[in-house]
Amino acid sequence: MIKRRGRRTNAPHQTIEVGDLASAISFYTKLLGVEGRKQAGSRCYFECGPVTLQVLDVSSLGQPHPAAKALYFTVKDLEAAYERAKALRCLSREEVHDAPGGGIVVRPWGERSFYAEDPWKNPLCFVELGTVYTG
Repeated sequence: MIKRRGRRTNAPHQTIEVGDLASAISFYTKLLGVEGRKQAGSRCYFECGPVTLQVLDVSSLGQPHPAAKALYFTVKDLEAAYERAKALRCLSREEVHDAPGGGIVVRPWGERSFYAEDPWKNPLCFVELGTVYTG
């Protein structure tokens, strides 16, 4: 933990761009099952273990740029995360190594996971704790 200006914050931050902060806060609160901390400058922070997810509204500057690669979340209860994503209708429709990305699958590298996509086309992956591939 880093202590900054009298507050403890996690480092590092992972930033994703969105086009509507209020909608993004609602979406990520429901998807992650945690409350975010709204900040000045059109952003909201979600504490995700050792990393802080920074959701940044860039609509005043133009269209958001989706992340190039999936943002990974390690979760204890993969089924609960899956049900939240399913309720939000954000499960991936793509195939991942000949299996449905939006389904809970044991991937060829051993991870038990599913893929999703936020309303701004940011790819997301949820991996069950204990199955994370470390190389």
